[in-house]
Amino acid sequence: MSAEPVNVNEFQELARQALPKMYFDFYNGGAEDQHTLRENLEAYCRIIIRPRILVDVSRIDMSTTILGYHTSAPIMIAPTGMHKLAHPEGEVATARAAAACNTIMVLSFSSSCSVEEVASSCNAVRFFQIYVHRRRDVTAELAQRAERMGFKAIILTADTPRLGRREADIKNRLVVPQLKNFEGLLSTEAVTGKGSDLEAFASRMHDSSLCWQDIEWLRSITSLPILIKGVLTAEDATKAMQMGVAGIIVSNHGGRQLDYSPATITVLEEVVGAVGGRIPVLFDGGVRRGTDIFKALALGAQAVMVGRPVVYGLAAKGEYGVRRVIEMLKDELELTMALSGCPTLRDVTRSRVRVDQVGALNCRL
Repeated sequence: MSAEPVNVNEFQELARQALPKMYFDFYNGGAEDQHTLRENLEAYCRIIIRPRILVDVSRIDMSTTILGYHTSAPIMIAPTGMHKLAHPEGEVATARAAAACNTIMVLSFSSSCSVEEVASSCNAVRFFQIYVHRRRDVTAELAQRAERMGFKAIILTADTPRLGRREADIKNRLVVPQLKNFEGLLSTEAVTGKGSDLEAFASRMHDSSLCWQDIEWLRSITSLPILIKGVLTAEDATKAMQMGVAGIIVSNHGGRQLDYSPATITVLEEVVGAVGGRIPVLFDGGVRRGTDIFKALALGAQAVMVGRPVVYGLAAKGEYGVRRVIEMLKDELELTMALSGCPTLRDVTRSRVRVDQVGALNCRL
């Protein structure tokens, strides 16, 4: 492999070479048999693009707005934890790359840089992702700190009442460092001497009693719009709208929670249909190519969120690597739109894709 990657997938191998096995496995792995992890990638192969010809594509406009905030393309940085395990500058480097690319970064509740450090690193639109912990005051404190520091929305990750079984982390005895956001609030060190410290910490802290009625509690602690992440069914999408959330994120946690849950791209259209355009639907899961983004947009997503590739870019080449990951995806999306006859995002409609029930198998292995 050349030193300079030519696509996002090549950053994965560079990250493998750069990171200790424990940390690479943490970022790279999924739950149990990793069926959902693989299917998140392979399901795109069953979606075929239907290009139209003789369309003026001399100018391609990928810009959009997300909750009213302008971005250069329908690409966001998904919340992923502990970026300092990948690079010494951690989420600060990621934030600067997002700002340089004029896209929105979602900072993880479990970030290794503090809310304040990320907010002061550069001027950009950012959202903040939260889990609800048993000590509700901890969640409230961090959400309010994010609001004070200028974050524009709260994303509630709702698919983690308990941590999924991530066997690589158990085998590697993953060590979790103290996270700066929690300093003065609680210790994130949960050394057990066996298994994964992350699993031990999550089992001690995650509030498994969290339910729909708690959306009202979230509204009471922040004035920011609340999006819910982890929706995979029309039923939950309908319930989320009834509870008044500002947006929905179709996500299976990157295949890290419930194995054999569906690949997100296979349920996106179901959720979009239930929402009926009343609130934004964002999407994550397995995005590695501009064609993946095009397919998600055609099935109704307003924007996609990218997780692992950003961390791989960070591990391989720091802030520059994150920027290159975003730029590569933007360049590929622009080319896909041009070759399919779509000069604007409005042209990327359901008629531009065909979903095959049986498609190529193992196309990305």
